[in-house]
Amino acid sequence: VPLVDALAAGNRAMIKPSELVPRTAALLATLVRETFAADHVTVVNGDAEIAVEFGKLAFDHLIFTGSTRVGKLVMKAAAENLVPVTLELGGKSPALLGERYPMSAFAESMVSGKLFNAGQTCIAPDYVLLPKGKTAEFVTAFQDAVKKHYANLVANTDYSSIANGTHKKRLEALLDDAESKGAKLVKVNPGSESDEDSPKLLPVLVLEATADMTVMDEEIFGPILPIVEVDNLDAAIDFINERPRPLALYYFDRDSRRIDKVLAETISGGVSINDTMYHQVQESLPFGGIGPSGMGHYHGREGFITLSKRKPVFHQSRLNGANMIRPPYGKAIELAMRVLVGK
Repeated sequence: VPLVDALAAGNRAMIKPSELVPRTAALLATLVRETFAADHVTVVNGDAEIAVEFGKLAFDHLIFTGSTRVGKLVMKAAAENLVPVTLELGGKSPALLGERYPMSAFAESMVSGKLFNAGQTCIAPDYVLLPKGKTAEFVTAFQDAVKKHYANLVANTDYSSIANGTHKKRLEALLDDAESKGAKLVKVNPGSESDEDSPKLLPVLVLEATADMTVMDEEIFGPILPIVEVDNLDAAIDFINERPRPLALYYFDRDSRRIDKVLAETISGGVSINDTMYHQVQESLPFGGIGPSGMGHYHGREGFITLSKRKPVFHQSRLNGANMIRPPYGKAIELAMRVLVGK
């Protein structure tokens, strides 16, 4: 999407894909090479050192998608050339269930949002806030929704692999840490498969998640969903506001007053009401984070503005009053100044 915005605004573009997905990056380079002239759009592939050097170039604008930690480094490098940046950094996006919203519909949205690309999207719901006593009902509804859409997972091409082995080990370490600190893990496995020797990771619900668990501190970026129960809506809002501002927030309710309350009393990059992720695909809406989840916007008109430079131009007319404000200053100017200051 940022490339579309860049081209629409009349720019040339250089793209540096992640070194963690080399085959996807190679395919992108081939497609771009077959579609655009090299001096119009080009793809630069390479390791992390190449990425570091890429961030030091004197671009007119730099867009980065990735972690908050790396985003800070990118912004620091760009500052050396005073390059403006748009940072899309993710974070821990909460999904909050209203007390009267149908559990089955909520679970369907959680499955769609969390299992799309196996949770490897910047706006995937990162944890769920449930009303007290609703965990068991949610677990059943989530399992039913998974079965409805996936007869199996490991052998199913509709369910994505984890990007690489290192990332899968990181996700497994999150689960080990949570379990060691008292969480109950519920593996969702409709096909009774093993993911041990697979690049895929079966979805896992983390029940009784607590703040001291790494899974509640780091962005997950995978098919793991912690569950937290809260006493009421105010407690849920407090829980969200005690944490870094997320890229997305999802609230499920039919009551417009409670919806307005959540919108007014929380801060996030964007919001979808009664679903997940859909605000991100609306071309009429800006997309971007706030604070630790990013800065700046793109999409549609906002992307055009972000990747343009408004150049003010003034043409002086032949008949003008410019001489009135040029020295020497006489009594007329003195009188005008007295009128302006009230003396």
